[in-house]
Amino acid sequence: MCKLVNKITCPRCHSHNLYRFGKDKAGNQKYQCKECRRQFTLDDCSRKKNRILRGYPRCPVCGSGTYLHHDYEYYSHFTCNSKKCNHSIYVAKPNKIQSASCELIKGKIDFKRMRFPLFLIITALNLYYLNGSSTRRMSQFFKLTYDIKVSHVTIASWCKKFAPIFLNIADRLTKNLDLGTSDEWHADETVVFINGEKHYLWLIIDSETRMVLGFNLSPSRDASQAFALFNSASKFGCPSAIVTDRLGSYNLATKTIFNTSRHIKVQSFKDDISNNLIEAFNDTFKDWYKRKRGFKSFESANTLIAMFIFHYNFLRPHYALNNLTPAQVAGITVNEKDISNWLLSA
Repeated sequence: MCKLVNKITCPRCHSHNLYRFGKDKAGNQKYQCKECRRQFTLDDCSRKKNRILRGYPRCPVCGSGTYLHHDYEYYSHFTCNSKKCNHSIYVAKPNKIQSASCELIKGKIDFKRMRFPLFLIITALNLYYLNGSSTRRMSQFFKLTYDIKVSHVTIASWCKKFAPIFLNIADRLTKNLDLGTSDEWHADETVVFINGEKHYLWLIIDSETRMVLGFNLSPSRDASQAFALFNSASKFGCPSAIVTDRLGSYNLATKTIFNTSRHIKVQSFKDDISNNLIEAFNDTFKDWYKRKRGFKSFESANTLIAMFIFHYNFLRPHYALNNLTPAQVAGITVNEKDISNWLLSA
């Protein structure tokens, strides 16, 4: 039996009742604790004191540590060290997730050096996005009403180029908006055609305010597009539940970005919770979209959709909301004078 060592303490129970217990493969002296039977070397103790913690998350179920199970492009998969628990944790990589198309809007950022007055431009935008009027009919309307000759090509350019101005206004109004207390957010995708090619418009909407929280226009329906959509909407909080259809692309995106939310997959129209809310928005959008007879390019489609959603959220009253806008239901109190001042300052 090895000689008792009194000057060394056990790293587990801090006991001095130790034995020399042979040597390891590197030739270092090993010790064994009489109390907890822990085996260690002096190098193990010094390495434990000087080691750099990796910063892995703790298991939310049992509180144990975790290890990196797999490192993917958009998220990391951690698993609990306890074999009895074996809980999985998904942590997103915000810097790796691509930006949603709603964050890539380009265009004019002010109304300076415009030939026509501001009221005429705002009237044209309201007629285009709220009433679905064509640019040629608006050109005739301005000639008959105001005796101002405006080309339909000029009106079409107005509907695209001023999107960044209105998006800045929307960001200013929703800067402190928190919709994490909502019961459900609904996500879905619908088909649009750009120059004859099929694209998918991803949307996410709040069930209580009917506000569209984000969109993503893409040529595919893979998981990366769902990550981009949810990452852009995560600035509004984390709801109690995410309601989607059975598309597999939503699974990992929901677990990773909204990890505390319950994922509800709609099986059929007979379920208690359905996706009819966002399907109703799709009908409203398609009613406006069909009058445009498709889009000519990805940039113009992305800009026009962004402008349509701005008018839907902030200017268009909803019958189901007692003739209020989704922004008003969300608690955003702004009058027409404030919006006019922002537009004039632009």
